[in-house]
Amino acid sequence: MTAAANLMTACGPRIEFAGIDLTLGRTRILEQVSLNVAAGSVHAIVGPNGGGKSSLIKTLLGQMPHQGQLTLHWPGDCGVIGYVPQALEFDRGLPMTVGDFMAAMCQRRPAFLGLSRRVQPAIDAALARVGMLDKRKRRMGALSGGERQRVLLAQGLIPEPHLLVLDEPMSALDEAGIQVFEQLLQGWRQAGTTVLWIEHDLEAVMRLADRVTGLSRQVLFDAPPAQALPPERLLGLFSVHPRSESAA
Repeated sequence: MTAAANLMTACGPRIEFAGIDLTLGRTRILEQVSLNVAAGSVHAIVGPNGGGKSSLIKTLLGQMPHQGQLTLHWPGDCGVIGYVPQALEFDRGLPMTVGDFMAAMCQRRPAFLGLSRRVQPAIDAALARVGMLDKRKRRMGALSGGERQRVLLAQGLIPEPHLLVLDEPMSALDEAGIQVFEQLLQGWRQAGTTVLWIEHDLEAVMRLADRVTGLSRQVLFDAPPAQALPPERLLGLFSVHPRSESAA
């Protein structure tokens, strides 16, 4: 599917960040961040640690107060927003199975009552898509980091999102897991889902993203991957800190 055709069939929103400022205590996290995420596109955000990438998506998810305007332009009624965090923090000694975790994340009734018949097929399908269906009875604490990341991807599929926010989803994946993620990404693109994707793997961004924004408190660049990530920029990207206008 071409990019133009995908935009015509997008079920996800166009996202507009306009002059976003975020300050925590005395620390300026984001400064006049403005960018647009096209409906139905895979839009990557890259940059150094501490550059404000996770803070930006938390403003989108309503988890951080900010100044400026953030607008979601839905093609119709407001749709489903999915979120896959970078990692899952939990007590690994808990006797919580993969199925228990999915039940807790994907249904309203308490997980100790078991999976409802209504949501069971969707959970089984999501686990199958990430190659974890045969491990649904395994304890979460016994899984590898890559397997836990696959489970996080699975919970992001229920219900099927129209806007999906991914915070470094490839960070713990092995080669097989990366192939699973890339298949999911292509499926979201074909479905017209808007994907906002924080990622450190620039080679993957070059291959898979429609557009990429560099962020280090301010927007460093915003362009298609081939233009945004030329070889001379790759070496210095994660050590770049833009000067403020007053220091220029």
